[in-house]
Amino acid sequence: MHYFMIAGEASGDLHGSHLIRALKRYDSEAVINFLGGDKMAAEAGSEPIIHYRDMAFMGFSEVLRNLGKVSGNLSRAKAALELASPDALILIDYPSFNLKIASRAAQLGIPVYYYISPKIWAWKKWRVRDIRRLVRCVFCILPFEPEFYREHDYRQAVYVGNPSVAEIDADMAKAAPREAFLNKHRLRDRALIALMPGSRRGEIRNNLPVMVAATDMFPQYRAVIIGAPGIDDSLYRECGSGNVPVVRDESATDVLVHCRAALVTSGTATLEAALAGITQVVCYRANGSKLSYEIMSRVLDIEYVSLPNLIAGREVVPEMLLHNCTAELVADKLGPLLRTDSPVRAAQLEGYAHVREVLGKGDAADNAARIIVKDRLKAR
Repeated sequence: MHYFMIAGEASGDLHGSHLIRALKRYDSEAVINFLGGDKMAAEAGSEPIIHYRDMAFMGFSEVLRNLGKVSGNLSRAKAALELASPDALILIDYPSFNLKIASRAAQLGIPVYYYISPKIWAWKKWRVRDIRRLVRCVFCILPFEPEFYREHDYRQAVYVGNPSVAEIDADMAKAAPREAFLNKHRLRDRALIALMPGSRRGEIRNNLPVMVAATDMFPQYRAVIIGAPGIDDSLYRECGSGNVPVVRDESATDVLVHCRAALVTSGTATLEAALAGITQVVCYRANGSKLSYEIMSRVLDIEYVSLPNLIAGREVVPEMLLHNCTAELVADKLGPLLRTDSPVRAAQLEGYAHVREVLGKGDAADNAARIIVKDRLKAR
């Protein structure tokens, strides 16, 4: 069968690559067209129609500045979908873009599946109306999401497991020995703190200067930036990285496992760090405005923004958001996490164990692929 997939950012490219591999297990004749990145390309055996690095715009102002490109990407995606006329359209998160493509798919009579539900339970709950109308099945990767959908009259949502669990465990199992890693990157002089300022240019510009300034307050440690796919080192230098090395050519986990702690921009990376057992402070600077914080507090329908806290239902990791995301306040939260005998560090690691227990061990990509292929075969 013929599948058309859309991922608009680095995490979606990773999860999409595993879904492609799983689809091929259940459908040996699977043909894949996609918008995504290099990991999906490796599994599909073809290049993306549009690479996610040309799609990942963050926030209203960045979208506005790139409105022509966003509009062009939508037009290209719709035209490619119509030309391919696939048996299924599979969307991966990225709702502002993907729900527009879902609407076009509905007009063309193409069934739509959503792998990795958009976080509409946090804000823009009205999007559930579009999902009820357009999407045949939503595959949830957070255990509380199906109940949210049921409460909003949509019963085709199923928890398939969280893909990050298997991904992180696999990466940890194959990570290089510590001495080999340190020698390769010439990082032997001090213990490490990982900086993960995001995969989008706007995120990096907002968060990296704060992260670098915070870690400068701990000269006994060396900060390392985990380079995001599609982001050139020059952007990190523009954002004040100074002498902080950028580590590439490995998964984020390959680097994290050799670090004492991490500063992580809110997003999927917060869960990756938690599953890798690396203590962290969550950072989200944006414009740093207290007014924006007050607005966000009223707009969001959730108590926390980071995945470990949302999954645990309590604060596991500190969240330093907007005007609270300053070098001094971040450093204040980071300090106790660097001390191996700290009760604050022990409490965070205990919280991580609870997060793993809640997520379970289901193979998300395998479960979703099996359901999609079975459903399409039944419809033939």
